[in-house]
Amino acid sequence: MNANEILEMMRKGMGEVPGAIEKSVPVDPALIQEHMRSKAFAMPAEQPALDEDTRTLIYLAAALAGTSPACVKAMSNKIVQQGIAPAKVIETVHIVRLALATKIIGDAEPVFDALGRLASK
Repeated sequence: MNANEILEMMRKGMGEVPGAIEKSVPVDPALIQEHMRSKAFAMPAEQPALDEDTRTLIYLAAALAGTSPACVKAMSNKIVQQGIAPAKVIETVHIVRLALATKIIGDAEPVFDALGRLASK
């Protein structure tokens, strides 16, 4: 499949193609082909373990946690294309929020250790 065919397939699946991907094709068409190979590795078409809605929600969660605005927008478009139930999307956002809040608490362990040392003085 050539780069332009991949772009068209992405448009059909997401409604629009992320700007960075669109702009990469004239400069490096092999990049989008590699991107699609990686997608096929991560989300196999044959005998998938996860349904398409779950895959999209996981991708959204990773994009939110990884602070990738382009991916968040792409997955938001895909959510509309797939007609995923709003309650599932909101629950995904809540789970990401909880995971990031938990990360901050975990990352602050040295701070809590220092405060404990201060309190024991």
